[in-house]
Amino acid sequence: MTSPPFSFSPRRIVILISGRGSNMQSLVRACHTEGWPAEVVAVVANKPGAAGLAWASEQGIATACVPHREFAEREAFDAELARVIDGFQPDFVILAGFMRVLTPAFVRRYAGRLINIHPSLLPAFPGLHTHAQALAVGVQVHGCSVHFVTPVLDHGPIIAQGVVPVLAGDTANDLAARVLEVEHQVYPAAVRWLVEGRVRLDGEVPLVAGVAQRLFLHPMLLHTEEVLHGD
Repeated sequence: MTSPPFSFSPRRIVILISGRGSNMQSLVRACHTEGWPAEVVAVVANKPGAAGLAWASEQGIATACVPHREFAEREAFDAELARVIDGFQPDFVILAGFMRVLTPAFVRRYAGRLINIHPSLLPAFPGLHTHAQALAVGVQVHGCSVHFVTPVLDHGPIIAQGVVPVLAGDTANDLAARVLEVEHQVYPAAVRWLVEGRVRLDGEVPLVAGVAQRLFLHPMLLHTEEVLHGD
């Protein structure tokens, strides 16, 4: 009697968004085109009008909304959000522009499976308005960080980072657009490592098995001296 062929169950991903979900879209596209051993099974938003929900639905992905304004307490919102997420039985929960601070209980529920991308080179500039913060102090490079989510806001172990130059005359919008370009490279790469089982935590340090480029540079940084000094 011949044994049945080995069957690998794809990793199940739930993505949380608050708006148009450009990072969500980059993850969905990469999952399909690169043949990840995974499936984005649902996209969940905290705002009914989030444009990313319509896009996900057009791709045949299940969607749900848990409007945060319907809950008087953050704990109640997080409990309902977790109930909805768990209905999709995810292996990983990916935050892609999800603009809510999550409670410690929620974070602990998905410990080691909850990932975020933050628009700064953490630990610099946690929180909001990161691009304006970077310009205000005069940094020469800026970027984004993919990290495990912990109860301390924007301070989880970093899996990968993307770096962009800060140019003379940049506005916060200019810098945000440049950072978003590299976010769309870094986040799919890091999430792919996760679903392939290549990322593990050694204490507080994420380690990626195999050859992995964990620092992603914007193309303009190939000419760093010219960009930064205007020669």
